[in-house]
Amino acid sequence: MILTPHELASLTRIEHRSPHDLLGMHPLGDGSGIVVRACLPQAARVHIEPAHESQMPRFALKRIGDSDLFEGVSRQARRVYAYDLVVTDPQGRSWRTRDPYSFLPTLGPTDLFLFAQGNERRIHEKLGAHLRQIDGVSGASFAVWAPNARRVSVVGSFNGWDGRQHPMRNLGASGVWEIFIPGVSNGALYKFEILSAHGGLVLKTDPYGFLFEIPPRNAAVVWDPPAEPWSDDAWIQRRQAVNPMRGPASIYEIHLGSWRKKPSGDSPGYRELAGPLVDYLRREGFTHVEFLPVAEHAYYPSWGYQVTGFYATTSRYGTPGDFQFLVNTLHEAGIGVIVDWVPAHFPSDEWALARFDGTALYEHEDPRQGHHRDWGTLIFNFGRHEVRNFLTANALFWCDRFHIDGLRVDAVASMLYLDYSRKEGDWIPNRYGGRENLEAIEFLREFNHLVHTRHPGVMTIAEESTAWPLVTRPPYLGGLGFSFKWNMGWMHDTLRYFQRDPIHRRHHQNDLTFAMLYHHHENFILPLSHDEVVHGKGSLIGRMPGDDWRQFANLRALLGYQWLFPGKKLLFMGGEIGQRSEWNPDQDVDWRLLDMGPYHRGLQRFVADLNRLYRSEPALWEPDYDSGGFYWVDCSDHDQSILSFIRQQPDGQKPLLAIFNLTPVHREGYRIGLPQPGLWIERLNSDASIYGGSNLGNQGGIHTEPIPGHGRPQSGRFALPPLSILVFSFGG
Repeated sequence: MILTPHELASLTRIEHRSPHDLLGMHPLGDGSGIVVRACLPQAARVHIEPAHESQMPRFALKRIGDSDLFEGVSRQARRVYAYDLVVTDPQGRSWRTRDPYSFLPTLGPTDLFLFAQGNERRIHEKLGAHLRQIDGVSGASFAVWAPNARRVSVVGSFNGWDGRQHPMRNLGASGVWEIFIPGVSNGALYKFEILSAHGGLVLKTDPYGFLFEIPPRNAAVVWDPPAEPWSDDAWIQRRQAVNPMRGPASIYEIHLGSWRKKPSGDSPGYRELAGPLVDYLRREGFTHVEFLPVAEHAYYPSWGYQVTGFYATTSRYGTPGDFQFLVNTLHEAGIGVIVDWVPAHFPSDEWALARFDGTALYEHEDPRQGHHRDWGTLIFNFGRHEVRNFLTANALFWCDRFHIDGLRVDAVASMLYLDYSRKEGDWIPNRYGGRENLEAIEFLREFNHLVHTRHPGVMTIAEESTAWPLVTRPPYLGGLGFSFKWNMGWMHDTLRYFQRDPIHRRHHQNDLTFAMLYHHHENFILPLSHDEVVHGKGSLIGRMPGDDWRQFANLRALLGYQWLFPGKKLLFMGGEIGQRSEWNPDQDVDWRLLDMGPYHRGLQRFVADLNRLYRSEPALWEPDYDSGGFYWVDCSDHDQSILSFIRQQPDGQKPLLAIFNLTPVHREGYRIGLPQPGLWIERLNSDASIYGGSNLGNQGGIHTEPIPGHGRPQSGRFALPPLSILVFSFGG
C-alpha cells in the first residue's frame, strides 16, 4: 500500500477528507505485512509498541522526505493489531499514546441517517465533544457538521492548537467530520479549524459545546463529568399531573447577572444565587421564575439574546452542574423555572455559527432571507433538516438536562413573517407568493409537539406581537401549538392608560376593557417585562403620573389590575419595589430603596399579598381561559374612572369582586350590584397604610342591601379610596 503522489500531497497539505484511510495501521495490499503512518509535526523519532499482544512486532517509523509524515512497514504481522505510538521530540522528551487514527468512527449509519432527516432527538450526544473509553483507552470523541469544508481539524490545549495534528475524517454524504483523540480529559479547551471550499482557514467554536471559556474568550471546553444527582422527583411528578393552563402562574422575570450583586460588584454564581433567590421568591409568593437567556453568549449587553453556545449555560456564573443545582433548589422549594430560548436568530461572530464551513450553513445565503436588519443577526434556515434538528434537539436538551419547566420563545413574530421589519423589495415571498415563513411555521409546530409529548407539563410561551391566529391552539386545528402567548396588546394598552393624568382617563377607559374582546382567542400571559424598562422607556414607577403618593398608588393599582385580570402574570425584577431607574444590566436592583421611606417597602409587601391572595383563590387562575370565569359588573362608568368585575369558578361558585377607582377622588357610598346577598369580606385594599396608602376602606367588609344594581337584585355601598383596588370575597 504505497502512497500515490496525490495522496502524499493531500496528507502533507492536510486536505485529505478521510485521513484515517491513509494514516494509522493498514494491511499491505499483497497481504505480506502491515504499514503504519502517522502525521506528527512535533516528532523527531517514532516507533510502534503493541498495546496488548506482546508477540506482535515493534518497529520504527521513518520520516517521509522533509514532511511531518512518518511511515513504517512490518512483514512480521499479517493483520492489524492495537498499538501505541512512542514519540520522541527534538529535545529528547518521549511519550506514549494510542494512535487516534486506529479507531473506528464513534457515529453509526443510523445516527447519520436520522440527523440528515432532522429526526435525531439526542444529536447533542453524537456531535460535539464526549469523553469515552474505547478498547481501554480514555479520551474524547469529536464530531462536527461541516459538509462544505475541505478539511476540519480539532485544535486545542492538548495539541498546541496545531491543525496538522488531528485532522478529522469525513463520514460520507452526511457532512459530519469525526475523530477520537486519546488522552483528552475534562477541562481541555478546543475549537475546530476549518478549511473552507474557497481555501479560507477559520477557527470555529463547537455548536454543540456544553461549556465555554468565560467570555470574551470563546473556546469550547470538554465537559462531561459524572451526572450530579437530582432530588426533584416529586416536583416533576406534580408537573406532569397538572395542566399549566389551569394552574397558578405568577412569574418573576430576572436577569441573572443583575438581580443582586456582591459587595465587590461581581455577579454571584448559580450556586450562590440559589439560596437568596429561593428565599426572596418564597417571601414574595411567586410561583415561577423566568431567566433571561442563560445559554452562552459572548456579548453581555445582548442580555443573552445573541446566543453563541446553544447547548451551554453561560460560564459567567459557573458550570452546567452549578446551574442544575440552582434549578434543583428552586424545584425543591416548589418554584417553577422558565428560560428564554432564542431560535429566531444568532450573531454574526466569525468564530461561531455564521458561515460555519465557509458557506451559509445554519443561515440563508441571501441576506433578504438570512439577515435581520434591526439586530445585525442571522436567521436560521428552518427548511434545512440538520438545522431544524439542531434546534428541536436543543429545546429537548434544556428539558432533559436541566428539568426546565417552560421555554419562552423570543421574537416569534420575526420567525413567522418573511417581510418582518423589511422594506418593499427586501424580502423573498414563499412558494405561494405570500409573506408567511412556511418552514418556520412547521418548525414551531414540530418544536411544540415534541416538547409537549416528551415532557408533559412543560410550558412553551410565545413572545408574538402580531395578530397571528391560533398561536396557542394545537397544530391539528391549524395552530402553532404553544401553551401560552404574551399579551402584548394588553401590556401596551394598560401602560398607556396608567401613564395618563387621571383627569384624562375617563376618555380612555376602553384601553383597560378592550383586552376582554379578544381574551379567549389565545391563552394569554400578561407581561410587564424587561422590554418595558429599557431603551429610554424608564421604570414602571417613573411612568406613573403625579407626586410620590400618586405614583405609588397608581403602580399598586396597575399591578393589582394585572394580577386580577384573566391570564397568567409576569413581572420583571425591580417592578415589585418601584425601582426608579431604568434597568441597567451592569447594576443590580436598587435594593437600597427599601430603606428610604414607606412607599418602596409598602409596594413590595403589596405584591407579596397580591401573590398570597392569587395563590389561595383558584378562581383567579383555574378558569383563566374559561368564558364563565370572568364578567364585568360595570365597565361603563367612564366619568368616574371606576371599573368592577367578578372572578369566579365557571359554575359561579366562590366569586371574588374587584373594584378599581382610578382617580385620586375618594368615593363614599358607591353602589355596586352583587351576585349573592350577604356579607362580602374585604380581602385586599391597595390603599392600606401598610402599603403606603391613606388607609381608607370598608372596615373589613360590607353587607348587601335588597336594592337592585347592575342587573342584580342585591347591591352594596362601598367606600372607594383614591387610586385604589379593592378585592372582596363572598362570606355568606
